[in-house]
Amino acid sequence: MDGFDLIIFDCDGVLVDSEIIAAEVESRLLTEAGYPISVEEMGERFAGMTWHNILLSIEREAAIPLSASLLDKSEKLLDARLAAEVKVIDGVKLMLSRIRKPYCICSNSSSHRLDMMLSKVGLKQVFAPHIYSAKDLGPDRVKPKPDIFLHGAKQFGADPANTLVIEDSVHGIAGARAAGMRVVGFTGASHTYPSHADRLTEAGAETVISRMSELPGVITALAEWQEAI
Repeated sequence: MDGFDLIIFDCDGVLVDSEIIAAEVESRLLTEAGYPISVEEMGERFAGMTWHNILLSIEREAAIPLSASLLDKSEKLLDARLAAEVKVIDGVKLMLSRIRKPYCICSNSSSHRLDMMLSKVGLKQVFAPHIYSAKDLGPDRVKPKPDIFLHGAKQFGADPANTLVIEDSVHGIAGARAAGMRVVGFTGASHTYPSHADRLTEAGAETVISRMSELPGVITALAEWQEAI
């Protein structure tokens, strides 16, 4: 594992199984607002995007004015459900115990939500204080922009080229690749869909895993490959 300075984890859909809950809340709100969309389509099209950017994208596509109240309504409904229901992804804690390189979280979720979810599943103290929200950098600096990944690397003095990112979304992979980082895709959360692995590969993931138990071995293999070239 000497080939990497830092391992960066996305949070939603990688460490905690939250994307499916978000898709359920958001699909219902959009359908009620006049834009029928299934939970599955929400996950496939919009996983990794902020709710604000999802609404902007749909407004552009469908020319449907979506009420600004949907922003606050979604936040309140989603926070309530996450606080009650969110669970850690299977195998995460054991996987983290096997990684011997520095690691951190770089997420599009707010600091408040990250704190709540990670505390609930027992991961906050594993990562703290290295838990970074793109929203803290500014409203226009969320993934798929590379800003949060570069911010995370800077905290460790890590070379982006020697940084590995674990992501479950096309948008997250786009941001990591734009930051000059290598990426492993993950499809083991509940919001996965049949073409998920293919889409992550097309977005720039070097390999895709569906179980967290695979990750330590993949990190070692990718590091050895890097050192050999």
